[in-house]
Amino acid sequence: MNPAPHRPPDIVWIVTTQWRAQACGYAGDPNARTPVLDALAARSGDFAEAVTPHPFGPFARAALLTGVPSPANGIADYWDALPDDAPTIAQALNARGYATAFVGKWGVGRRDRSLPLVGQAAARVLVPPEARGGFGWWSGFEGGFQLNDPWLHGDDRPAPERVAGYQSDVLVDEAVAWWRRTATSAERPRFLLLSLEAPHPPYGAAVPAEVARPRPEDIVLAPNVPRGGEVEARARRELAGYYAHIAATDRAVGRLLARLGAAAASRPVVTVFTSAHGDMHGAHGHFRKGWPHEESVRVPLLVAGWPGRPGGWRSREPVSLLDLPAMTLAWADGRDWRCSRDHAEISMPCVVTLPDQCDRAWRGVRRPGGGKTLFDAAGSPWVLPEGGDSCPLA
Repeated sequence: MNPAPHRPPDIVWIVTTQWRAQACGYAGDPNARTPVLDALAARSGDFAEAVTPHPFGPFARAALLTGVPSPANGIADYWDALPDDAPTIAQALNARGYATAFVGKWGVGRRDRSLPLVGQAAARVLVPPEARGGFGWWSGFEGGFQLNDPWLHGDDRPAPERVAGYQSDVLVDEAVAWWRRTATSAERPRFLLLSLEAPHPPYGAAVPAEVARPRPEDIVLAPNVPRGGEVEARARRELAGYYAHIAATDRAVGRLLARLGAAAASRPVVTVFTSAHGDMHGAHGHFRKGWPHEESVRVPLLVAGWPGRPGGWRSREPVSLLDLPAMTLAWADGRDWRCSRDHAEISMPCVVTLPDQCDRAWRGVRRPGGGKTLFDAAGSPWVLPEGGDSCPLA
């Protein structure tokens, strides 16, 4: 008897920003209120040591879209844009007959250096059709970090239009609308990339009324956050907002998963949850990202519905976000995918001269268990602080 022909699955990537791997209930974080992700993890494959190849937004996003690290993907500097002709996961799936859609933060477009990074002016920067990575349908924004009432443009909105609501909720509604419109095309598989800015700062931005904001004094700090001074005070203030946005976005992801399930076509769905990078939040006395510590480089990576594998498994493989395009094409083609390396390459291609960010370019490798070999731009070894990293591996 001939085997049944391969039926490509629908594939959904949920990509957040600054959500470090430890900041989930299922990973043991006492501050995180993530019931949706906890339930997703229970039926997923959990790559518990997954890392970003570059712990900074544009570099990580370009690597995620192309499967090629920076600077080879065209982004060598924070202000670089992804080349219009860069091959992307969307183009590869288009060629396989997929309907493809992007919703949310783009983060690799052409930006005006004179504009403030946070605010409406940056949120209204246009990403022209030729610079949208080959996605068949696109609705989003370049940046601006408007966690409430975001400005959207794209195929349905030629000019930026402000949409009322919490950003994660607004983008979920956009994604669900596209999913429902394409649900009748059961013979054509779908790829949806939902790109959320939360829980990126500003951490003081409002969250929906239904979401409680923890008090700074109630935050449980990691042992590697220095106590008794401004680092501790700032970490508590910021983490109170950070965990509020995590709870709000977990809630939005729950709405997404419920609605996608209700509008499913007659094919299986592979759902991925991850983040572009993490955030230091006072660990080792540092804030923000770019640093080669676990809080900055390690990210959540859950895969629910992996073809041919039951859920509920956990991997310690040295997987990187660079692997996600290859995984995705394997699912589309009906092939299995296995990590064949004993390490993951990580780097900061350049110094980003913004407050609190890492003060040097570096490169290195990360091995299972958190072991790292690091070099600065001159090739000299970079020795991490005594005691190494203490971001716990659940």
